[in-house]
Amino acid sequence: MKIKKAILTGGGRATRLHPITTTINKHLLPLANKPMLFHAIDKVVEAGVTDIFININPGETELQRAIGDGGHWGVRITFFEQTGGPQGVAHVVNEAAQFIGDDPFLFYLSDNILLGQVTELVSEFNSGSYDCMLALSTVPDPQRFGVPVFADDDSTLVDVLEKPSDPPNNFAVTGLYVYGPKVFFDAFKRIEKSARGEYEISSIHSLFLKEGKRVGYKEITGWWKDTGKPEDLLIASQLLMDGMPSESFVCRAALQSDTVIEGNVQVGSGTTIGPGVVLRGPVMIGENCTLKQCVIGPHVSIAHGCSIDGATIQKSIILDNTSIHLYRTISDSIIGKQVRLHEDESPIKKMIIGDKTDIVV
Repeated sequence: MKIKKAILTGGGRATRLHPITTTINKHLLPLANKPMLFHAIDKVVEAGVTDIFININPGETELQRAIGDGGHWGVRITFFEQTGGPQGVAHVVNEAAQFIGDDPFLFYLSDNILLGQVTELVSEFNSGSYDCMLALSTVPDPQRFGVPVFADDDSTLVDVLEKPSDPPNNFAVTGLYVYGPKVFFDAFKRIEKSARGEYEISSIHSLFLKEGKRVGYKEITGWWKDTGKPEDLLIASQLLMDGMPSESFVCRAALQSDTVIEGNVQVGSGTTIGPGVVLRGPVMIGENCTLKQCVIGPHVSIAHGCSIDGATIQKSIILDNTSIHLYRTISDSIIGKQVRLHEDESPIKKMIIGDKTDIVV
């Protein structure tokens, strides 16, 4: 059956990413210089989805302005608020019941970044005539996730546990699911909140298995990253840049005679590259930036309107309209919008700096 509808997440408070997410919705944080949620939209559109429903926090307006009605992707996008406050991932899906109706659908936690195609999961779902399809990935910390339970003698899926303290294996159920008609919403009526006061999506899958529903699974090829922590954001951005084809990296700025470019480098229009600039790819620099006497890269994304003078920046994400004028090394950092970071000496590492910060060192 063709999957034409998808639910994507755009809500939550992302407190583990404070102070960055006190002033910007987590799902709009740039990974490889593109908002995180845009990567999820790209994936489901590639899989053939034409109607996307995105849950948002009450009073949210930022996502709607950034995403629009879906015309950019040639699809329809509808936003809906999660009523009654945060009540778990399964509750998010149930809030979209009026939009999904009796159709099959994809559900994608938009803060999950993956290399593989969603199309492969949909194809597996269709080929096996499943009621539900789960995407799995091996992780070093399965206690943070839903974990599948297999029969002792084979690979038959028999249960799913939510954040078990003693995981039976190193698999995690990633934030990507496919459901057949009606089954999710029928099951939601019969689950209860967990001890932490949420409707767990693992409870849905566990109920499916207990009632004999056909629940399939497919291990994600390549890599998958849940971006719950600052270091996860940095790694996801690096992985995305590493996986981009070389033709995606285009330099639209005039270069100086002493400009050094190594590897894949993308530079937006209106950006000025002054003397003494070294760009070590993969590097992505937005529009209307100014660079001089600096070394950028590898694995650096710099958003629009930034000014960099003197710094060496590695493995970092810099948001819009930030000014960094200092002869320091900055590494493994996320720096928000409109930050001013100006001069002194000695290395600066591992920063998470919120919007509109003014730092003189």
